[in-house]
Amino acid sequence: MIEKLLHTPEGVRDIYDRECKTKNSIESRLGHVMELFGYQEIETPTFEFFDVFNHETGTVSSREMYKFFDRNNDTLVLRPDMTPSIARSVAKYYSDCDYPLRFSYKGNTFLNLASYQGKLNEKTEMGAELVNDDSPEADAEGIIMMIEGFLAAGLEEFRIDIGQVDFYKGMMDALDVSDEIKHRIHEYIENKNALAMDSLLAGLEIQPCYREILTAYNDLFGDATMLARARELTVNERCRAAVERLEKVYEVLKLYGYEKYVSFDLGMVNHHDYYTGIIFRGYTYGTGDAIGKGGRYDNLYAQFGKNSPAIGFTILVDDLLIALSRQNIRVSLKEYSYGVLLYEKEENADAISLAMDLRKGGVKVQLTSRQEDRSVDDYISFVKGQGADRLLYLCKGEVVCYDFVNDSKTTQILQDFREEY
Repeated sequence: MIEKLLHTPEGVRDIYDRECKTKNSIESRLGHVMELFGYQEIETPTFEFFDVFNHETGTVSSREMYKFFDRNNDTLVLRPDMTPSIARSVAKYYSDCDYPLRFSYKGNTFLNLASYQGKLNEKTEMGAELVNDDSPEADAEGIIMMIEGFLAAGLEEFRIDIGQVDFYKGMMDALDVSDEIKHRIHEYIENKNALAMDSLLAGLEIQPCYREILTAYNDLFGDATMLARARELTVNERCRAAVERLEKVYEVLKLYGYEKYVSFDLGMVNHHDYYTGIIFRGYTYGTGDAIGKGGRYDNLYAQFGKNSPAIGFTILVDDLLIALSRQNIRVSLKEYSYGVLLYEKEENADAISLAMDLRKGGVKVQLTSRQEDRSVDDYISFVKGQGADRLLYLCKGEVVCYDFVNDSKTTQILQDFREEY
């Protein structure tokens, strides 16, 4: 029974020691980026009413949610997605505001995934939402913040793929085919299955212009020069407007000097139905999926009673950590460094006084009384392994400082040590 209690349920895990410090450091860096762009923090509940995430909202399927009941027999879910929660909250507290609103968040999401997928069911997400702004500049801001977030985390090689839902929807709306055929087209575009697409088109009677677009769809990705090719292929206003929108966003990215980090993919389609315009995903080495996702969802807020355009993105912190680890990018934990003040029992009063002075000065210090069956070397070995940058040993009115960073040892009278620090 005790052995069973030591294990976590499938899909979740403990994070501790250096990994936990690394995660906190990355979250701090990402949060700082969002602060620099003027985003205000918002926190929503871990669980909400099921209707916040139902199929009409366009979030994940019901079977992938963790559902339970409250005492009133209402169906609740652990949030599977942050965006609908933010939309509900903003619609409630800013219902009459039509000025641009910027919010940032950090929280865990929960997906009841099949065990064979091998993915975490609980993930930490950090992201931002820009509400009441439907401009290309707002689209670009989300992409720029994701880029700066990755750079702040320490990534050097990554790519942001940018797509446009309206390009795909504009074409689908114009096709006079059954929903089943549209579903297959969606699947082939998503999987970039050109052979299956050619086979399907061979048996369809559609306008030559749409046949040409669908045939070339798998080639509509790459750098900004691809947009010119897409413009040549477009035959309706919605598709054309989608390409023009991407061109405007690209111009803003160039002003920041970030065009080298982006590529375009008009074959990018998304499972979240609430996206209405630009969508983007961040990729890097060492992970099999995107570590950041975002897009525009101008109709989502209307489902909560507020007609507001919005764009947002999220960075999957756990996946970002995996990428950093696999790329051997070591995250500096200088801000989490600390020392240990080891003392003999008869020095208790002086040790407490010294620890208080150090903490008042901003020094992180653990206070530890030496046990008789353990030597100073035993403590040195242990605290070095725990990540401490130094050990101070208080004995007979003297402070011996073992500096692990500089690999040095110094001894001072207690009063002299106080004056120095």
